Amino acid sequence: MKNYVIGLDYGSDSVRAVLIDTDNGQELASSVCDYKRWKNKEYCNATINQFRQHPLDHIEGLETTIKYIVENNKIDPSLIRSICIDTTGSSPVPVAEDGTPLALTKGFEHNPNAMMVLWKDHTAINEANEINELAANWGGENFTKYEGGIYSSEWFWAKILHVARQDEAVKKAAYTWMEHCDLMTYLLIDNKDLKSFKRSRCAAGHKAMWHEDWNGLPPEEFLEKLDPYLASLRGRLYDETYTSDLIAGNLNQEWATRLGLSTDTVIAVGTFDAHSGAVGAKIDEHTLVRVMGTSTCDIIVDTKESIGTKTVRGICGQVDGSVIPGYIGLEAGQSAFGDLLAWYKELLLWPTENLLSTSTLLTAEQKEQLKAEISDNLIKELTAEAEKIPLSESVPIALDWINGRRTPDANQELKSAIANLSLGTKAPHVFKSLVNAICFGSKKIVDRFEEEGVRIDTVIGIGGVARKSPFIMQTLANVLNKPIKVALSDQAPALGAAIYAAVAAGIYPNVIEASQKMGSPFESEYAPQLDKVAAYNKLLCAYDQLSAYADPSIKKRHNEFTV
Repeated sequence: MKNYVIGLDYGSDSVRAVLIDTDNGQELASSVCDYKRWKNKEYCNATINQFRQHPLDHIEGLETTIKYIVENNKIDPSLIRSICIDTTGSSPVPVAEDGTPLALTKGFEHNPNAMMVLWKDHTAINEANEINELAANWGGENFTKYEGGIYSSEWFWAKILHVARQDEAVKKAAYTWMEHCDLMTYLLIDNKDLKSFKRSRCAAGHKAMWHEDWNGLPPEEFLEKLDPYLASLRGRLYDETYTSDLIAGNLNQEWATRLGLSTDTVIAVGTFDAHSGAVGAKIDEHTLVRVMGTSTCDIIVDTKESIGTKTVRGICGQVDGSVIPGYIGLEAGQSAFGDLLAWYKELLLWPTENLLSTSTLLTAEQKEQLKAEISDNLIKELTAEAEKIPLSESVPIALDWINGRRTPDANQELKSAIANLSLGTKAPHVFKSLVNAICFGSKKIVDRFEEEGVRIDTVIGIGGVARKSPFIMQTLANVLNKPIKVALSDQAPALGAAIYAAVAAGIYPNVIEASQKMGSPFESEYAPQLDKVAAYNKLLCAYDQLSAYADPSIKKRHNEFTV
């Protein structure tokens, strides 16, 4: 009998579902749904780095995508054995005592503080600084040590503390908080006991300072020193966490009816998109998987014996079982990758968007057609011209910190910068400098892992940027001086979620075996161009100089490390 599973992947802008044949990983159907409220920029304020999403966007997207793939194929829905959900993170959501997202309760329908706090929301910088100060100086265990030693404003506790201080009504109404991957899993399952609900090991370990060394989350004694609210909240959170090869529960009757599925379908424990993407790309030891989209997440797995008691400085965590059960998952990443290029595109499109509308030379229809044509072709044309610029020609030097720096050494207060501009600098020169910047930022992550003794033999790229931009991928191979393979799948995180689902359903005995059978093949490989590696090393030195100027702490940390 054939078996099928569904992987549901929540990205920053949309959710996509894939229906997968567990025999070979073949994608039988897929569906993507944009978040309509998010698309209209509701509940967001980019000037203060506030990015919130309404849970209805996620619930409507879940129903739309899964119903489509169930209805638009010829297989028997009873053969769909399991579903696993991956999401962005850390993206916490306040919920009522019955697990209902607060934004779906009376009085909070349009309150941004009652929404999901998206991973890229950086309103909690001050709270993250407080956590780091306390963790380093309170006289007890440093609870950030397995999260790179620096807690980020992108993460669970900082965001919750910020919202609680900003909005008393939300603070009082929120019974507890859930990561996005946990909330969507809880929505589907039949067990509605929040206390026994199986929370994601991946989310808790990488973003909430959960670790077995201190029996779970940081203790009330520590949290009380931050804010009494966090101490009181701890008892309404969780103690245990679970890997995504395990069953969270069965699909409940309400959602079985809405989706056209059976209550026999099991729901796996949730996870984060980058970690499931690494599984979808057949991650193995000493392999760096780079999930490249609006931001990047860089994922490595290593054995417990190899890592031992070592803690890797300045990354986003090392967690037992967060990627593959039985292995330590290590995470790093850049707060902006494609987002840096998207910012530049939006900057260049300002005249088109704002001045063209006042022109009397074109009809309204012609204006819209012209706007669409320019928008569709701009990055393509910039890429073509940037590729023609020889490395011997002077280009600006830029930093990739347009949305702060995630790793190495999280600091979301940092800003981007561009130097070495001249009257000869044209738009393609700036574009090339931004491409160089995101690749140099990637190089600093690889360097940090290797400095800390984490071996990297192979690099795999997944995501939209990896598949759509040979220019960026070749530049990255030259900067890293390593070959990079690109996964064929357009939906590697969703495929990885489907792999977890197959193991949870008992179709495969473990994630490694399921990944080898179901994971994505590779469509291309980029080798370093040896004649260009040295030139990029010189440009990297200029990037390092600008980095040290923009962030003087870099030199201090370097001196401390070398001593």
